[in-house]
Amino acid sequence: MARYLVFALLAGAGLAGCASQPLPDLNASVPGEWRHAVVDAPAGSPTDLRGWWHSFADPSLDALVERALANNLDVAQAAERVRAARALHGRASSAFLPQLHAKTEDVDAPDAGASYFVAGFDAVWELDLFGRGTAVRRAAQGDLDAAAADLQGARVSLVAEVVRNWLELRAAQQQLQWLQQVRDARQRQHDLLQVRERLRLAGADSVERSAAALAQADAAMAEPREAMDANAQRLAVLLGTAEPDPSWLAPGPLPTLGAWRLQAAPADLLRSRPEIQHAEADVLRAAGAAGIAHADRYPRVAIGGSLTWSASLQSHKGTGDNPVASIGPLIDIPLFDWGMRAAQDDAKRHELQASVLAYRQAVLEGVADVETALGRLQHQAEQERQCAEATAALARADTAVAKRAELHLAGADDQIESAIAHDEASLALVQAQAAHDLAFVSLFKAFGGAPLPPVDSAPTEDRH
Repeated sequence: MARYLVFALLAGAGLAGCASQPLPDLNASVPGEWRHAVVDAPAGSPTDLRGWWHSFADPSLDALVERALANNLDVAQAAERVRAARALHGRASSAFLPQLHAKTEDVDAPDAGASYFVAGFDAVWELDLFGRGTAVRRAAQGDLDAAAADLQGARVSLVAEVVRNWLELRAAQQQLQWLQQVRDARQRQHDLLQVRERLRLAGADSVERSAAALAQADAAMAEPREAMDANAQRLAVLLGTAEPDPSWLAPGPLPTLGAWRLQAAPADLLRSRPEIQHAEADVLRAAGAAGIAHADRYPRVAIGGSLTWSASLQSHKGTGDNPVASIGPLIDIPLFDWGMRAAQDDAKRHELQASVLAYRQAVLEGVADVETALGRLQHQAEQERQCAEATAALARADTAVAKRAELHLAGADDQIESAIAHDEASLALVQAQAAHDLAFVSLFKAFGGAPLPPVDSAPTEDRH
């Protein structure tokens, strides 16, 4: 009777201490509003964070993003890791369910007078006490959430890289066209100076300078050609193919931003940032590890039972079969390693606090990334506006020079120089437009914008 009383007292003490440790308060502050304006065009419709690239209104780009999301190998790997984490998460509490094991063995009697074949079943049911089960579930949920954050991070990076490479490819094509026009104008200028040299109307130094300018114009076209090849090959990798699509290299216009605006507050937008989601998952995992370390300081209580049969294989005493059944409490009490368990508990609590601080750091870095991207977007938009004004002014000047040439008030060399100036300004405008577009990409990558994973890859919600 006394042993049952002891067991009841231990069980009662366990039930009294079975409450799990509360999760820490993350308490990450964000600014009430962005320092830089988030509205690029007041008349624009709100931009969807999950489909921000549609602001470029480019069907080819939309198709590339869809293909990449479906076929990219990095995303596929991350999705498999989510499925692996979900498989373990679904069995996180199985350790606290009744366990049944079958066994067989050969046993010799101590006096070697007989041997037995023993078969039977062992059953153990560990009680979920001292918050151990909650801690195990938290750790498993943290693993699943971290895998899901990694998957979403892979999708965010993928979308941003596809859009970035497509924009750089199109920008390189436009740059090559303007550089070709500059090169053709340099060729006309060189031919004109050669004629003048033969007529003794220009010196050899002028011809040599024009030849150098022509060579430089030829050399300048190498960079956009290299950029076209590199971006096309990178797009192929992102889409999970070995070869670029030849249609990508066909000249096309550079996608430009339409009217867009954002309406959400900083906290709403930053919530989708994968780095912050991963940091939150790390807090949950650390809380699970801390809960397990805390529970390890207390006894582990289980109910055990067995049912065995033994058959005599060799006996000089005529012993027969002996079925045996037993059931009772199993108690594992830490004694001599108590100091180590206490140290583990203390260490895990500090690691939990470190994960909370890491979460707050991730939020601060997210705010900084977005503010930097917003500032860059504003500066690039202003630069594009100024380049557009310069190009328009030089276009008007080029028209005026052409008119003067018709009136025989300007020569061919004046027309060539005017055309070169306009083409170079147009080239600078293309570069400014591309920089503005890429700043937009950086902004929404900082926000963590991308489509959510499919339902079969999404994590379940269980943080109790």
